[in-house]
Amino acid sequence: MAQITAALVKELREKTGAGMMDCKTALAESGGDVEAAVDWLRKKGLSAAAKKSGRVAAEGLVGVVVDGPKGAVLELNAETDFVGRNDSFQAFVETATKLALDVDGDLDKLKATQVPGEGRTVDEQVTHLVATIGENMQLRRTAALSVNEGVVAAYVHSAVKPGIGKIGVLIGLESSGDAGKLSELGKQLAMHIAAASPRFLNTEEVDADTLERERQVLTEQAKESGRPDDVIAKMVEGRMRKFYEEVVLLEQIYVISDDKSKVGKVVEAAAKDIGAPVNVTGFVRFALGEGIEREEKDFAAEVAEAVGG
Repeated sequence: MAQITAALVKELREKTGAGMMDCKTALAESGGDVEAAVDWLRKKGLSAAAKKSGRVAAEGLVGVVVDGPKGAVLELNAETDFVGRNDSFQAFVETATKLALDVDGDLDKLKATQVPGEGRTVDEQVTHLVATIGENMQLRRTAALSVNEGVVAAYVHSAVKPGIGKIGVLIGLESSGDAGKLSELGKQLAMHIAAASPRFLNTEEVDADTLERERQVLTEQAKESGRPDDVIAKMVEGRMRKFYEEVVLLEQIYVISDDKSKVGKVVEAAAKDIGAPVNVTGFVRFALGEGIEREEKDFAAEVAEAVGG
């Protein structure tokens, strides 16, 4: 029997895009002949992944998991919304999100992690799903959040089942107060984050480049009023406060209630009921497909392509 070397497996993977274990099996079945192994994979439908890798994947699912004082969030993309309803795809998102928690949201470590019961790494399992489901997929990103004392709360918007949906949010709250009340506050704040899309936790986190760019834009806008420089300066400062209210979590108006309080004030008020000071340590918000440039097609052309394909 021909020796199946790592170099042969690597060569076959590069040719086909199939998973490592599938490549090993194909080479074993083909006596170490790479071209015969390519044909074996094609017959099994496992070499299709490479052909699909160039197609835009902006749909899929976001997974969220919390375990005690830490949580993780993950985004796995596919080409169509239909795949997000596939049981195998959903099950893998759930599994991968739990594994992301174990590696503290490190994407490279996650990709190299073995998937229980599959004999493949996470990265190889994605390739396997591409071949079996028939769409390009991309394990795009993952992140984790933890607190020393308190809770990590989560919220999933447009959930297809518990823990997976279209928007996933984690928020960390440090406090020695009542854990139940702290968790409820965390859930409400996570819902706010899902709706209001803050970019920064507090004003100190807003980087200098962002501030300077915004200030320049606002200054140019204010100059168009033709007013004196001292008035323009006041106009810009007023608009900068408005900018903070738009992008900074603790400065935003809390959307869950109608009293127009800022999130920071809501947290301060809740601390009295919780029984100890509450510190918001951080948050993560993943919205499915955000920032991915999608290919625009007209509906008639898409139907024609599907019928022709």
